Parts: sequence; C-alpha cells; structure tokens
Amino acid sequence: MKMFKSSAVFIFLFGLMAASAGAQTPTRFVVKFKDKGSNPFSFSAPQSFLSAKSIARRTRYSIPLDSTDLPITPRYIDSLRKVPGVTVLNASKWLNQVSIQTTDSAYSLSLINAFPFVLSSTPLAARVTAHNPIASLFKFGLQTQALASFQKGGLVADVYNYGASYNQIHIHNGEFLHNIGLRGQNMIIGMLDAGYKSYQTLKAFDSARLNGQILGTYDFVENTGSVDEDDAHGMFCFSIIAANIPGQFVGTAPKAFFYLFRTEEAATEYPIEEHNWVCGAERLDSVGADLISSSLGYSNFDAPLTSYSHVYADMNGNKTTAAIGADLAAKKGLLVVNAAGNEGANSWKYIITPADGDSVLAVGAVNTSGAVGTFSSYGPSSDGQIKPDLASVGVGTVIQNTNNTIARGNGTSFAAPNLAGLAACLWQGFPEATNMEVIGALRQSGSISNAPDNRIGYGIPDVKKALAVLTKKFSKIAATYADCHTTLAWTSNDVAFMGYDIERKTAGETQFTKVGQQAGTGAEFGKRNYTFFDDVTEIEAGAISYRVKQIIDTSAGASFYLDEVKIIHTASCRKEEITLLPNPAKSVTYIQINQPEPMQNLRVDIVDMSGRNVYSQTTNKPSGTYRVQLSIGHLAKGKYIVVVYNEGKKIATKELIKL
Repeated sequence: MKMFKSSAVFIFLFGLMAASAGAQTPTRFVVKFKDKGSNPFSFSAPQSFLSAKSIARRTRYSIPLDSTDLPITPRYIDSLRKVPGVTVLNASKWLNQVSIQTTDSAYSLSLINAFPFVLSSTPLAARVTAHNPIASLFKFGLQTQALASFQKGGLVADVYNYGASYNQIHIHNGEFLHNIGLRGQNMIIGMLDAGYKSYQTLKAFDSARLNGQILGTYDFVENTGSVDEDDAHGMFCFSIIAANIPGQFVGTAPKAFFYLFRTEEAATEYPIEEHNWVCGAERLDSVGADLISSSLGYSNFDAPLTSYSHVYADMNGNKTTAAIGADLAAKKGLLVVNAAGNEGANSWKYIITPADGDSVLAVGAVNTSGAVGTFSSYGPSSDGQIKPDLASVGVGTVIQNTNNTIARGNGTSFAAPNLAGLAACLWQGFPEATNMEVIGALRQSGSISNAPDNRIGYGIPDVKKALAVLTKKFSKIAATYADCHTTLAWTSNDVAFMGYDIERKTAGETQFTKVGQQAGTGAEFGKRNYTFFDDVTEIEAGAISYRVKQIIDTSAGASFYLDEVKIIHTASCRKEEITLLPNPAKSVTYIQINQPEPMQNLRVDIVDMSGRNVYSQTTNKPSGTYRVQLSIGHLAKGKYIVVVYNEGKKIATKELIKL
C-alpha cells in the first residue's frame, strides 16, 4: 500500500513505489483450478477444516457453509508439488487457487497447464530474495522521532490514563466504551500487514505479551511462523489498538486478542500481495477471528507486471482479488476494516482496493480536530458507493516507535486500526449483532451521517451514539395487564451507572408523565432483564401507553426511548389495602401498600399454612402508595399468607403462592 513521507517530528508513510524490479521476469504465479472435484472434505464434518470458534460464528449468525469453505482438493496441490522446480507457496480455498514459485517457468507451466483440473496460470511476481529494509523505505518511508513530552489525557473517572493518545480516542468518545467495561475482552482481531518488527520487545505490547493476547503469527511472504524481524509498518498499526503504557499511550482495544499475519512484501508491489491478503483473511476466518484490521491497498504494480495494474474503473468492489476476498470475509461474518488509501494528493486520487469492497469498512484520515488529511483518498468507489465509509485519526496519530519511544505518524494506515479497535469494543457489547449491523450503527453515529460526502463518508463516528443505536435495536419491552395492574418487562444492555425512567400516558392525557425509575445493574456492560409494576386502579378506563427511557450516560444526559407499548385498562377495579405483584412468584415479589398515610413502624410477615412465621421485614412508609420488595427464593413451594402490621396492629392480609 502506498503511504506518506516523513518530517522531523512525524512519520509520514508516503506514496513512492518500490524501486523498479528491472528486467526481472516473473518467477511466481497463481494457478487457478476448475473445481473442487473428488474432495475428501465434507460439509457434514466442518471441524476438519474450521475451528470451533469459526463454526460458532457461522452458527450464531446463521451463515451456511458453501463451496468456498471447502479446502482445495488435496490431490490438485500434490500434483503441482510433483512438477520439477515448483514450490507451492499459499493456497486460497475461497478463490480455488494457489501461488507457486518456479525455477523454470516455461517448462513448469507447460506441465501445469496440461493438467485437466487447471483452469489457468497467471504471473504474480518477480523474484525477491530477502526482505530489504532499505528498499522498503521507498514504499513506507520510515523515519521516526519520539514525542518530546506527554500530556495527561482523560478524566479522573476514566479507567485508563491515555496520555498522548487521549485525543485520538476521545474524538470518537472511545473512553466511554472503556469506562463501561468494553475494552476488547474476548474479541479476536486479525492484523494483515507488512511485518511487526520488534513487537516481542517493545514496551507498548508488554501487557499483550504478558496476558497471552497474541494468539498466533504467520508470514505468508516467507512461509514461516515469525513476523518480528520484518517491516515495522504493521507494528505501528498494531500499537494503535493494543498499546498499554499508562500515562503515555493506550490503544483503542487494549484487552483484545490478536493474530499478526504478514501478507505484504514491503520492498515491492506485485499482484501476489493481493493473493496473500486473501490467504491471510481465510486463515483468520478459519481460526475464528472477529475482525480484520488491514492497512494495505493496491492500485499500481511494479515492472515487469505493470500491465496488471488497476484502473479506477476496477474499484467497484467486485473485480480485484483483494476486494473479492474482503467481501467473502465479510460474508463469513468477519468485520473487515481497511485503510481507504493515501492517494488524495496524487494523480490517482481515489480509494484503492480492497477499500472498494461493498462490505468493507473503509476508513479515511482526519486530525484530532476533525480536519481531513489532504492525502486521504477520495471516494466514491467507481460503482458509486459512498467511500470512505467513515474517518478516524490518521494525521498525527500516536504510535509505538521502533526505538521504544512514542511517536506520531500520518496515513489512513493509522486511521483504520484506530477505528477497528473501537469497533471491536462496540461489538463486544452486542454479540448478537452481525458485522454489518455494527458497521451500520457506526455509520449512523457519523458526524455527517445525514449528508455523507466523498472525503469522510458518513463522518467521524461517535461510539457512544453507536452503542445507543445497537442498544435500542436489541432491546425488548412488553406490557401485560391484570386486576388493574400493569406489568412492564424489558430487556436491554446496560451497566450500573446507567438507568431508566418509566413514563405513562393515560387515555385523557396528551403528554407522557414519569411514574417510576430503575437503576442499571452490573459492573460491565451487558444484557439484563427488568420489571416494573404500575397500579392503575385510580386511573380512568381506556388505553394506557408506556415507554421506557434508557439513560446511557447520566453525567451527560444521553438517553433514548425503547419501544412504546400499550394496554387497555378496564374501570371495574376495587382498591385493595395491599397488592402482591407478581403472584404467584418464584424468587421475588413486591407488596404494594395502597394507603395514603405514612407509617413509621410498618412490618411485613409471611406465615406458612401451619401458622409459622417464615419471613419478617420492617420498614418506614412515606406518604402515598409504597412498594416493598420481598425476597422469597428461600421459601419452599406452596401457599403462604402475607400479613402487614402498622405499629403492631394488623391492617391487611393477602394470600401468596410460592412457585
């Protein structure tokens, strides 16, 4: 991918192509097969080619297996391996093709193309003998300088002291997610990049290493398991998500788990990198990842394969190898986040692939004040999709440097992981949401969602608003009516410092009135159930509407309404001294005292049918209707009598059925 040039203080990854490959001839090719005939793998045994996590994702989102899930027929690959001078590199089951390297391309390809199961063979790349960090400067422009000082970032109440990275998180209200317990726990993010130089020793990753958050690594370029010694570009991107240096630099999802895959040859730009990208995405699907964060993209290729370069018309989401692979990854349920590209000030100007994928979340670059980076690629895609989808901080982004200092850098390469980490935290709170529902919520929360443009798409997302969108989408509310009492029951996602206002509108009213409130529960954001009982004995007959307002941030007053529900109230009600709701009950019931006067010594007893007192509770009752919670889970099933005393005098009794 093309990046931006550097200055004395910032890393600017720039758009110079790799040095020309000169007169080299292609030595690496892609071989595409006609089918997956005689395949020993079966849909009835997916565990032989997919991990339990990958299968669980498909089950959770009702994603059926199809032919792209089946591995390539093994005998096809075995036949290629037997061709003299051929080395099989990487296989893509999604595209039913493999990359090979050959020492005698004319002879080897003549044998390969004669196989009845081979559809075609196409050149992918010239020979590259080894990773060349000097040559890679032409592609990534690596130059770093540590920040001179760190400003303390975040509020006293924030769970993290973000230091210099506060602004790039705060622009999205990202600290709100972290404060309610959504920090990426149990979410798996797959990184596709050019290398993760020194990640095993740099301090930004101390926590991730210590806590076993790096689940695996693989180099699809060298076909080895190590990615620590290669290019640093992926390490920069990784740090934006995973860093945890209190008071200096904290990432957007510091508790997430990671796979680090190298798919990019930093010293060159060849079509093989698109093939590798798809192979990496497939591997992430198979191991059960949730998201892909990719800061790679493709348009022009080096000699001798310049004829395979893309044109803007190719950026339609359906033509390039990378876009086809990215959309297939999304089809399998992964959320794919990709940098939009850094072509805004160049002759190309537009997004580059796979950012053009219709199911890809393409990210443009802004600074922490929201100003668009001049380098950030323009949309739309060539078929008219709104691209980029969203924008994040890619101008002056705080990153980990190779010399163990904290630096800044420019590029949509850095905007993409900044948003990918927050998307992971958001999705963590709503495991029932699909990848596209999460993308939809982020788009809805964008700063210009009502008027998207070709620079930042739907704008800079506010993850607090996105959380509200998903909370409302997955909440449920119902009302039942019996004996002049309404029971409201709702399910929603919340945490302890959130809350609910219950509002009612009767047949004779034009406005809703608050009739109750409920505090949220739990130390970490998650799904919970609530019940509210409303005595409507004194209300005129007719339709009564209820709505529940969920307050997701009491300090800022951020709130929204769950769906409105309605009951029909009949007037044939008799006011009782006390009411039990629910009754019968299993673990908790509420006794409502329907007398207006205050009571200083109110006692509630529960007596079994033998006359034995099995429960007693004393309280003070203020003026008006008053409700007392009775915890009855310890009682045996059966019939009981609830007795209410005021100043030792019995005032009412009620039969209770314990389930």
